Amino acid sequence: MVSNKIKIYLEMIKFQHSIFALPFAYLGAFLSEMRIPDLKTLFWITLAMVGARSFAMALNRLIDMEIDRRNPRTAERALPKGLISLKCVMAFSALSLGFFLLSVYNLATICRYLWPFVIIPFVIYPYTKRFTWLSHFVLGLCLGLAPVGAWIAVTNTLSVEPFLIGGAVLLWVSGFDIFYAIQDIDFDRRNGLFSLPARFGIKKSLAIIKILHTASITILALLGIRLGLGLFYYAGVGVAAVLLFYENSIIKHDDLSRLNLAFFTMNGFVSIILFCFVAFEVTLGG
Repeated sequence: MVSNKIKIYLEMIKFQHSIFALPFAYLGAFLSEMRIPDLKTLFWITLAMVGARSFAMALNRLIDMEIDRRNPRTAERALPKGLISLKCVMAFSALSLGFFLLSVYNLATICRYLWPFVIIPFVIYPYTKRFTWLSHFVLGLCLGLAPVGAWIAVTNTLSVEPFLIGGAVLLWVSGFDIFYAIQDIDFDRRNGLFSLPARFGIKKSLAIIKILHTASITILALLGIRLGLGLFYYAGVGVAAVLLFYENSIIKHDDLSRLNLAFFTMNGFVSIILFCFVAFEVTLGG
């Protein structure tokens, strides 16, 4: 049935995770000119983000298919289980890339020249776990480019500020990806794959996550100073800081029972709440 096929595709790309991915792009779009962008621009930014993320996820599933097949945690995914063919995933990936490029050409002119810098990290990332534990930071870069791209799409210019947002997102995402990698620490070690938990162990990894998330909040605070933002923005950063502190506090090296709560639920809340406060700042602040 068509509905079942759609469900398989949406599950393959973890479409529901867009709940914490899209707000990253909107942060850049809203803060770029301290106002809500016009609906046309927001539409193309949204389509670009969905297209790029869908392309990246589908490509990741293709490249990691054999690894996913060997890993008990991922063996039930659509490709390893044979619920979807390689050709279909390749076609889906190409279509997603097409939507991204269509969006790019309907946004600011400069985007037409810079889009490869967005796609290249997506292509590189799936391979990084095969040779470096810095793979988490490459993933962070992939999502960190979202607010940078959205800022540029609205203003048609390059400046320092979007890179501050992107840097904060990079550190934030790298931290929660390390959380995610803890699930596969034994599998990674047995199969010669690289991750920060596999290299340094769980206890040190949790300490590194705390450092990354503290640095992320610090950069967001500095961004507020640079842009002259007000109470709503700092309230949002404060709430994000509290939630990230809670997220880090519920995971212990000897108790990982709430790992899924930290990775899936908390990060979705953090990004959405921060974006909502930014929206309040640009519409009600000042």
